Amino acid sequence: MIIFYDGNCPLCAKEMQSLKRADKENKITLEDINKEDFEHRFSNIKRADAMGYLHGQLDNGEMIYGLDVTFTAWQTVGKHAWLKIFQLPIIRSLADAGYWLFAKYRLQITAVVCKSNCRIK
Repeated sequence: MIIFYDGNCPLCAKEMQSLKRADKENKITLEDINKEDFEHRFSNIKRADAMGYLHGQLDNGEMIYGLDVTFTAWQTVGKHAWLKIFQLPIIRSLADAGYWLFAKYRLQITAVVCKSNCRIK
């Protein structure tokens, strides 16, 4: 699985770091969408689209988005049990809306939330 994430977002980068620490079998590849050659290497993904919503690509080439990326990634590393609640229909709808808002305003949210606790180690 490949996750295309915003490496300039401290909260996003911290989440990806936590995910990679849990990825004992190296099943997940992380790709920072801000790297200069990103659109050249991944011509099927527009950086502007990926900035708006988390993108992921499964090993079979299928693209997934938003919470599906998060759920699948944590499932892949065996740390997904608590995320199953987001698969329930009503909660899923609310969580998708919340995730869309977070993605849209993540830099502003990060500026408030990550004063000191989002440092990457």
